Amino acid sequence: MADNREAVGHGRLSVVRTDADDGITVLGLDGEIDHQSVGGLSRALSVADAPEGHRVVIDLSRVTFMDSSGVNALIAAHQSARAAQGWLRLVVVRGAVLRTLQLVGLDTVVPCHPTLEDALASTRPDA
Repeated sequence: MADNREAVGHGRLSVVRTDADDGITVLGLDGEIDHQSVGGLSRALSVADAPEGHRVVIDLSRVTFMDSSGVNALIAAHQSARAAQGWLRLVVVRGAVLRTLQLVGLDTVVPCHPTLEDALASTRPDA
């Protein structure tokens, strides 16, 4: 991972953007994603999905709560990435957040991984 990290706090949600050496953008989230804090995630995603073929991993392992606002932001990020010939991967460890994604079926559309290392390894052709 490269050292160019950008941290942005949004109330109960903080977003740290890191660019990996192989061109993958990792967004590390910490806190709650709801209608009051989802703007921070949306802003970080709008920067992350800019180039054609861009690849994004969103680390939700430190997210303690996510409502439909977060689900909608992830769906929009997935659609945007696909439209640009890129992709989106999620890291989901917490039971409640994973359960939310399962309830709406997002885990069947966007690959979910138990760790950041797994998400990054799954993106490489040799993994």
